[in-house]
Amino acid sequence: MGGNRGEILINEQFCKGCGFCVEFCPKDCLIIGNKLNTEGYQLPNFINEENCTACTICGRMCPESAIEVYKYISS
Repeated sequence: MGGNRGEILINEQFCKGCGFCVEFCPKDCLIIGNKLNTEGYQLPNFINEENCTACTICGRMCPESAIEVYKYISS
């Protein structure tokens, strides 16, 4: 698991490639990549995983509800 405190999952078929998740991520954990979904939209990539705090901003900003955020709980 390393140093990351969270993880996101992107539903590729819901994503419209708007880039809101990239724009509003305070830790720069997302970029728009080159991969396209079946509708032809460019998909975001989860990068810098170690910086993710699972703040949920990316998921809340997504107008298509295409992002799920998971927070790791330390034991």
